[in-house]
Order: sequence, then C-alpha cells, then structure tokens
Amino acid sequence: MLAWTYRHWAVAAAATLGALVLLGVPTVLVPNGFFTREIEPTWWSYPVWGAGAVLSGLLAATYVGRGGERERNTRGGLGGVVLTWPAIGCPVCNKLVLPALGASGALAWFAPLQPVLAAAGLALLAVALRARLRTAGSCPLPPSRG
Repeated sequence: MLAWTYRHWAVAAAATLGALVLLGVPTVLVPNGFFTREIEPTWWSYPVWGAGAVLSGLLAATYVGRGGERERNTRGGLGGVVLTWPAIGCPVCNKLVLPALGASGALAWFAPLQPVLAAAGLALLAVALRARLRTAGSCPLPPSRG
C-alpha cells in the first residue's frame, strides 16, 4: 500500500463511505426513516461495521489500475461483506432467519451466532485483502501506450 497513488486512496475512501452506507442504513446503525430495528444493536456491531467498511474500501482500492484484466478470486471479499451484513443486523428483522426460526428461535439460535458471523466476515475480508496486496506487484502490467 506504500506504492498506492492518490487514485487508490480516493477509491478506498469512496468505497469505505459506500460500504458504511450500504451496511449501516439497512441494519439501522445509521438511524433513518426507511428501516426499523426491533432490537438495539449490540456494542460490538459498531466496530464490526467500521472495520468491515474499511477492509471493503481497501480491498476495492486493490482493483484500481488493473486495465480490464479479468479478476479471479474475488469471492473472499464478497463473502466477507455477505457475512458481515447479517452479523450486525437485527436478529429478528432478518427476512431469512425469522421465517425459518421464528422470533424466539432467532433470539435463541441466530443472535448467539452473530459474533461468529462477524469474525468470519472480517477474517474473509482481511484474507482477501492480504492476498490481493501480496500479488499486486508480482506480475505488473506493461506501461500503456497512448
């Protein structure tokens, strides 16, 4: 990341802000009039939200300047975001968990799993970022002409 340009950092900042909004509004970590939350967020939801957004932003910045090169192994970052979202959301507001387990099941079974989902999501994002950073300079593209 020491060799990153202004463009890399601008993409990282924009993607971090986008992730904060995309994760924070539906989970009502950002109070809004569009969504409601039945159960107050846990204390750890806010740090997980912030860390997930920062890791997502940094991961997005690793795609800057790849010049149309087809990317592989993007599933780790996507999986991290997918796991982080239900981890910080309301357990009884989840449209998949509530019909499957009911409100009491969501509180008894799903809510205790949310910290595990959060840790797994952040770990996937961190592993994906590390892999992208380790391979970023291994096969540089030739300078473009024109």
